[in-house]
Amino acid sequence: MSIGTNELIISIVIAVLIGGTLAFLFWRQRQAVKKVAPAQPTAANTGKEGTLQLQLNAYERLILLADRIALPNLISRVNQPGLGVRDMQMLLAHNIRQEFEHNITQQIYVTAESWEAIRNLKDQNLLIINQIASFMPAEATGQDLNRSILEMLVQNPKASLHTVVSDVLSYEAKRLMS
Repeated sequence: MSIGTNELIISIVIAVLIGGTLAFLFWRQRQAVKKVAPAQPTAANTGKEGTLQLQLNAYERLILLADRIALPNLISRVNQPGLGVRDMQMLLAHNIRQEFEHNITQQIYVTAESWEAIRNLKDQNLLIINQIASFMPAEATGQDLNRSILEMLVQNPKASLHTVVSDVLSYEAKRLMS
């Protein structure tokens, strides 16, 4: 292995550890809140059916956001053959930021923990893209970057918070409906 490969592996391990730690802390916080939180009023007993619908719509949009910025889905959607590694890096990062900014208003309808999970997913995906791209030679192609990202995700399935975030959002939405 070359020095560049070792640095890439170390960076990926760091990204996975950060992602895993964030997921664990988020899960632990959710468990603590669940133990002390009083039962949430439902639309039937508060008369706030409109608010409940806005909240459910927000969770739906954030689940869609999480799916759209999941790295495998993002790569298949924005893939443009012929781009260099830096151009592909910018395209992937731009799309993540654009999707996030398009849905930023949804944070007023969801729990702080749910919004934090979405922000962590965005930040982690940007970190993975930038870390992998930083170790690639300047003459590498965008396809090389995409392949490296997908290979890293296959080798380290826990590197992506997508599933955890989607599960948390789904849980929160179902809790509102009960």
